[in-house]
Amino acid sequence: MARRPARCYRHCKNKPYPKSRFNRSVPDSKIRFFDQGRKKASVDEFPSCIHLVSNEYEQPGPEALEAARICANKYLVKTAGKESFHLRVRLHSYHTIRINQMLSVAGADRLQTGMRGSKNYCQQEAWVYRLRAREVFEVQRGGPCAR
Repeated sequence: MARRPARCYRHCKNKPYPKSRFNRSVPDSKIRFFDQGRKKASVDEFPSCIHLVSNEYEQPGPEALEAARICANKYLVKTAGKESFHLRVRLHSYHTIRINQMLSVAGADRLQTGMRGSKNYCQQEAWVYRLRAREVFEVQRGGPCAR
């Protein structure tokens, strides 16, 4: 079954639901590389720093952050070169989104029991990231030529 659109999970409605002994069957995070470029460069080599900041309290999905990371990395490699920047994603996912799959046939209201019959309190669908307002979630360091 396909994922629901991002607008269904964009706003932070409830408390975070992290992985625990009650919540075990969670898929892995989609972001694999949190650091890219030249990681061990000192502050003197890369004096300038650019931050991507969230404007509101929201929870973006893993696909959105992975797309932002890939796009930024491709642009920086194309314009500045592989070894002239350091890109870091500073978020880590810990909140699980759950889905209670409903039937959509005629007479489904008589067949379903709502949340009462949901096995293991819904099915865990994916990880999402919780962003506070004015929180930095991506950092790019570069030399004087990287703008």
